[in-house]
Amino acid sequence: MFTFAVQDEVMTESADLRQLTPNSAVRRDIVTGRGTFATLVAEPEGSARATALLVPGYTGSKEDFAPIYDPLAAAGLRVVGLDQRGQYQSAGGDDPALYSVESLGADIAAVADTLGTPVHLLGHSFGGLTTRAAVIGKPSAFASLTLHATGPSKLDGQRRTVVELAAPMLPHRPLSEIYDLGQQLNAQDPSFVAPQEPLKSFFRDRFVTGSAASLLGMGESMLTEPDRVAELKATGVPVLVMYSLQDNAWAPDLQADMAVRLGAREVVVPGAMHSPAVENPAVTAATLIGFWDDVTD
Repeated sequence: MFTFAVQDEVMTESADLRQLTPNSAVRRDIVTGRGTFATLVAEPEGSARATALLVPGYTGSKEDFAPIYDPLAAAGLRVVGLDQRGQYQSAGGDDPALYSVESLGADIAAVADTLGTPVHLLGHSFGGLTTRAAVIGKPSAFASLTLHATGPSKLDGQRRTVVELAAPMLPHRPLSEIYDLGQQLNAQDPSFVAPQEPLKSFFRDRFVTGSAASLLGMGESMLTEPDRVAELKATGVPVLVMYSLQDNAWAPDLQADMAVRLGAREVVVPGAMHSPAVENPAVTAATLIGFWDDVTD
């Protein structure tokens, strides 16, 4: 199945379509020395007891956390969802080198610097690789790291093949054409359930609004990332590894082994695949709140 165009949004019949879940988060730009980044910010009533910075995966955006903004804010947290450089509403650049894991990690650290210290950081999918780089580069900026449906190193398996197949098209074909081709190929798979409106239009708009260079550069980064588990463990930053047994990106056994090597808390989210924040937001939010409470006591 060709899933490049909707890599983090392949729907099953049982999955809830929640990226457009109504919530209280407000669209804000965060200006840093490394650029301006689009965010959604949900504020608690009264003073925030901590800040959470949520970073999406390849082809994703800040909307991938829509169902958990309000539950986390209700627990007293200021919640900031980020579009990484070149994603959706964050400007990028034409040089794929801007989208190395190290460069994107430096972006995340720069955003964290504007939020006060320390910050609870979460990275979903490819965002797990870039948030890991941010923590390794500047561990003092972060109170914790949650690795959310991500792995210890480069992507492998079916999704790797899809990224490799898409790469030659990105410099030469419009994103709209690539997206539509992906949808046509997806429709040939009898297990694929196409998103309905208005989510269908949102996914297409998000993809074509992003940067082709970012997709090319992030894709290359995702396919070449080394195993940096030992480096992350050496920072001493508390880590939560959270995933589903039905994850179809990084294999669940790789994520479980990563948790053991990190000495991290490990939580398996039921009723989810590769995006627990939208597929099982109640368990995801409760798990995050409990972890952040424990590491800040």
